[in-house]
Amino acid sequence: MTLTVTDFFRKFPTDDACLEHLWNVRFGDEVECPKCGKVGKFYRLRKEPAYSCPRCGHHIHPMVGTPFEKSHTPLQKWFYAMYLFTTTRHGVSAKELQRQLGVTYKTAWRMGHQIRKYMAEVDGDATLDGHVEMDEGYIGGRVVGGRKHGFSGRGAKKAFVFGMIERQGEVITRVVKHASRKEMLPLVTEHVAPGTHVSTDEWQVYNMLPRMGYTHGKVNHRSKEYVRGADHTNSIEPFWLILKRSIRGTHVWVSKKRLPSYLGEFEFRFNMRKAPDRMFDRLLAAF
Repeated sequence: MTLTVTDFFRKFPTDDACLEHLWNVRFGDEVECPKCGKVGKFYRLRKEPAYSCPRCGHHIHPMVGTPFEKSHTPLQKWFYAMYLFTTTRHGVSAKELQRQLGVTYKTAWRMGHQIRKYMAEVDGDATLDGHVEMDEGYIGGRVVGGRKHGFSGRGAKKAFVFGMIERQGEVITRVVKHASRKEMLPLVTEHVAPGTHVSTDEWQVYNMLPRMGYTHGKVNHRSKEYVRGADHTNSIEPFWLILKRSIRGTHVWVSKKRLPSYLGEFEFRFNMRKAPDRMFDRLLAAF
């Protein structure tokens, strides 16, 4: 069950409560002192965010080595920002963080960037097998002349994205320079197990898949064919739809430079869709 706002503030009412939770996540109940080597419970210091060894007095600062270490933003606000990122479907803009947390826009933007970075890192990339769908597309700018795989003029502002999803499983996405064999096929080899059945649209790059050791079925979207037996791309396309709607509705626009971190954020939420109650704890553990 997803943590509600009421549950969140009951669990983390103060910075001290957040610090204690961070301590328990990082070090647990009993700690081996790096100075004297004794194992036992450390006690919290009153005048600084640290814990002390009861035998030798050595201090451990649980925020050291995390993005919280050099931040002047209260720990509870960091926790709440992470809570927002893990309980929304469409992401959180820097402007929304600014309003909710009462921080400057610069601080909100920096916090959001850090959180997305760790969401992408903690998600990782599993090897896809079983039945995998692949699709390529573009994000940003506008369509020029209805062209999907090449752009000119203002259309050059678009970014190509390539996605692979295991049915009922995880999704992996990447920003690529263009929808070519050189850009896309090495990603397939890296992330999809040999012998996997792959479903795609009619884009010519995918014709190489059987030579690479995959079984391949495709549908012809240009002819308005969307399902052919077990072959379709009806699992990957909703992911693109949520991503594009979220960028338009929440963020308005995302640069090519920052797009990979946004892809990582949406991958994290999608891949943990069956365990939403674990999202916050898993993200915090990554921090």
